[in-house]
Amino acid sequence: MTYTKRYHHLLYGNLREIDTIPKGTLNNTIKSLIILSKFLGVHEEFKQRLKSYGVKMIRPDVFASFIRIYNNQTTDLLEWYAQAISLLRENERLLLRFLLNSGVRKEEGIISFNKIIELSRKGKMSIYYNSEFSALQHFMFKEVFLRNTKNVYISIIGESLVSEIANSEPVTYEQIRKRLERNGLKVRINELRDFYGSFMVRHNLIKEEVDLLQGRIPPSIFLRHYWSPSFKELRDRTLEALRQLEQTLSF
Repeated sequence: MTYTKRYHHLLYGNLREIDTIPKGTLNNTIKSLIILSKFLGVHEEFKQRLKSYGVKMIRPDVFASFIRIYNNQTTDLLEWYAQAISLLRENERLLLRFLLNSGVRKEEGIISFNKIIELSRKGKMSIYYNSEFSALQHFMFKEVFLRNTKNVYISIIGESLVSEIANSEPVTYEQIRKRLERNGLKVRINELRDFYGSFMVRHNLIKEEVDLLQGRIPPSIFLRHYWSPSFKELRDRTLEALRQLEQTLSF
């Protein structure tokens, strides 16, 4: 909707402006305009104009993905993590642990962290934390955690960590960012999600299970209609992997 509002005039105007659209948003912009053109009944005309001007969707940079994988330095990130927790306050350290143990995005992690505290103080944690599955049920709060392409449905987390968070204080990203930068440390919080995914795959979880825990459900017929993992069995293997993760972090 944002791209449609900003660039809707390109349906009929000069397409030269497309050259000024950042590459990171070009694909979504073109997709939004194509959807709008179909709604307005001018799709064929617009498609021909795109073709005449030579506008094409940008293919993902596979080589850039390879370089990211090749240059990944897990040990370096763990060193950063050790430095970071030595500088942060108790609730901020807990947030980093929570992000490492859940693999959720930074924004989701902060919202979840603070919601645990809020619901615990109201005596309503049972709505959010399912003790049987050792899982935070993010899907119970759709308006917060289900956001079109960026979703998170469930996180299997040890009850002891959830209890620590419940007895902590709310946290904000700005608090952490400023404290790290004042001490000359880069803010690498987003990399914790990548570390979680790689670690769990190496410790007895399959890719589809990690995708599920990180909020990715690909458009696969098998995944959407046939794959039915046992959550209790997934819980046990996930908690075991998290125990090994905690041992890895015991510097």
